[in-house]
Amino acid sequence: MKRIRHYSEGLKRAIKVLTLTSGILFSAHSSQAQTQSNTVPVAPAMLGNRDVRVHDPSAITKCKDEYWVFYTGRGIPSYHSKDMIKWEHGPAVFTNAPAWTAKAVPRNHWIYYWAPDIIHLGDRYLLYYAVSSFGRNDSAIGLATSPTLDPADPEFKWSDQGLVVQSTSKDDFNTIDPAASLDAQGRLWLAFGSFWGGIKMVQLDPDTGKRIAPDSPIYSLAFNDSIEASYIYHHDDYYYLFVNWGLCCRGTNSTYEIRVGRSRQITGPYLDKSGADLVTGGGSSFLSTRGPFIGPGQSGIYSEKGADWFSCHFYNGLGHGQSMLAILPLGWDPNGWPDIAWRKLEDKR
Repeated sequence: MKRIRHYSEGLKRAIKVLTLTSGILFSAHSSQAQTQSNTVPVAPAMLGNRDVRVHDPSAITKCKDEYWVFYTGRGIPSYHSKDMIKWEHGPAVFTNAPAWTAKAVPRNHWIYYWAPDIIHLGDRYLLYYAVSSFGRNDSAIGLATSPTLDPADPEFKWSDQGLVVQSTSKDDFNTIDPAASLDAQGRLWLAFGSFWGGIKMVQLDPDTGKRIAPDSPIYSLAFNDSIEASYIYHHDDYYYLFVNWGLCCRGTNSTYEIRVGRSRQITGPYLDKSGADLVTGGGSSFLSTRGPFIGPGQSGIYSEKGADWFSCHFYNGLGHGQSMLAILPLGWDPNGWPDIAWRKLEDKR
């Protein structure tokens, strides 16, 4: 079974690079078939579509008067916006590969990094990213920092801080898809993981952004035969863990879906609505394919002025299966569970 999971992940990651670099995910015929199967006309606004082609977007963060998002690609590319509606290209984080990456992951031959995440802590921005190779868990998560995201600011400069956490073929986990979060006490944590042994987490030193010790505890948060892209968000008395099940990177044939559980403690256990532990395969459905909104993945939440917004990528059945950025209004049901407020999007028709 492990070999099957490894092969599946390798195929998935290979498809991801090929499709992203070519700019085409699947044929118009495939997307047309998907659209025709949708019986309810769907306006682009209903998808939360921001007309921005990204894959594995980071959580949204803000610097001065602009919002920023980073995503999988060469040098870790970015977009920025003043209103979260109209987005423009920003600079990449790296123009040259950090020196440590070639030694840590020799099979990664490019400056092509996966699934970044960013958090503003104190007087700087911490950006975590994954370096890996197809179908293997010889992977590493690195850190880059900058005092500002504004390229016009004289202090703007991304500084490589090196390796944070690493996995090898001897480990039963994979250090990709980093997601940084703070707990209620202000402690810094990093969740990560893809296939293998599922979603893991380590505590970080907020002063350095690095693991608090080389042998510090690794916590297990969730498991499924196909699981990755974790994200943790604190709301009221709970920590909510979002994870992806299924396969990405297949355009309109992608089976990605987002599941959720919650815990009183950031280290778990995370339970779904039925009380099942996510470590043993639990996970309540949160967001899945909805008409031409196909295979949503890579969760993020941004909160401002009393409003919560959920960000992710999806494969656009109205646009040849291209991977696009969605920003959706997020609500909370009477029992405290997150829920996409689709009605707010439908009212825009």
